[in-house]
Amino acid sequence: MFFPSVFAGLFGLLATGMPIFLALGFLSILLFWHEGTPLVGLPQLVVDHMNSITFLAIPFFVMAATFMQKGGIAKALVDCSYAWVGHFRGGLAVVCVVATAIFAAICGSSVATAMAMGTILVPAMMANRYERKFATGIVGSSGTLGILIPPSMAFIVYAIIAEQSVPRLFLAGVIPGLIQAALFIGWSMYYTSKNNYEVGKRLPAKEFLNTNLKALPALSLPVIVLGGIYGGVVTVTEAAALSALVAILISVFVYKGCAVDEIVPTMVEAIKRAGSIVFIIMMALAFGHWITGSGFTHTLTNMVIEHDISGWQFLLFINLLMIFLGMFLENFAVLLVVVPLVLPLLEPLGIDPVHFAVVVTVNLELGLLTPPVGLNLFVLTSITKAPIKEVIQGTLPFIILMVIFLMLVTYIPEISLWLPNLVYGS
Repeated sequence: MFFPSVFAGLFGLLATGMPIFLALGFLSILLFWHEGTPLVGLPQLVVDHMNSITFLAIPFFVMAATFMQKGGIAKALVDCSYAWVGHFRGGLAVVCVVATAIFAAICGSSVATAMAMGTILVPAMMANRYERKFATGIVGSSGTLGILIPPSMAFIVYAIIAEQSVPRLFLAGVIPGLIQAALFIGWSMYYTSKNNYEVGKRLPAKEFLNTNLKALPALSLPVIVLGGIYGGVVTVTEAAALSALVAILISVFVYKGCAVDEIVPTMVEAIKRAGSIVFIIMMALAFGHWITGSGFTHTLTNMVIEHDISGWQFLLFINLLMIFLGMFLENFAVLLVVVPLVLPLLEPLGIDPVHFAVVVTVNLELGLLTPPVGLNLFVLTSITKAPIKEVIQGTLPFIILMVIFLMLVTYIPEISLWLPNLVYGS
């Protein structure tokens, strides 16, 4: 009966409005104290877990995302995408998905992606007589690609917890990310055709060329990051640092969306964002260590074996659990609470941890869109001043598509595993 009380206590603390890192930290201290473990060793335990070169990639990617959000990179990507597909019916909706996917392939953050793209695309779509409900829905939903298409901070955190290869996890997200983008494009083209939205204008050849040339610096970022990693030139952490440096240079000196005197304040903002993520990870690592040492995971494993639970049943349960938790908890909190619990069960059930990482990440995407704590919903509400109810209505068709997509990814592991197995071997 002790374990249910622990988790009831955790959710009770969260229900009071206590920040997730404080709730996890306070509970961890109580649990270690209850067991008689000297608390002086707790900080050293956390430091030992965080003593990873991979961990340093997180603040660098956060910094890159912050400068990209402010520096005019998003507008360059939107203009480039519009040059290619804007003249089709529903072209702006397709532009939204394409530009968001490219932006996501640079910054690794869903919230930053939704904010940067929403600021540009929602007013543009409304100016072209798109419904605000649809505009907010597609921007918010497409923004979730930020944690599925590499580089992804969710994959980096999962790699630290599960001791998996970050490049392998990044590759696992590529095909699922493209499928999700294709689903969104398909629905958008159907919806805009059904509602007879306006057709955009094809750009003259000279303007088309200039727009693409202007976008080249922005498009160089994913090439630098992913090309550097898979070309063996840089590590993931070095690629993250390089992406932050290039994002600063492009934002300040190429697109000039961020002035020179704004570099330091923007860095400070990025450090604050990264700091909040780091604190959550620190406390979650302490809580996860207690879970492992307490024998809970061993008890859970025995229960699965005794009840003859199959892999597909387990994955169905985990999907339902994570969708529920995603309604109330922040993304990293869900990831850091659930993954340490179930990792020991993957091998007995024959579930590949790389495949499981993609399943977890798609669930986290859904959490960004499901009330009452869907962060992308609040981002779009703050940008457009639309009522939260209207934004939720706009995202509902995309949530349905994502649930179908989640089932595909869950029960067809090859979608996630084919590319990493092709590159690195099974």
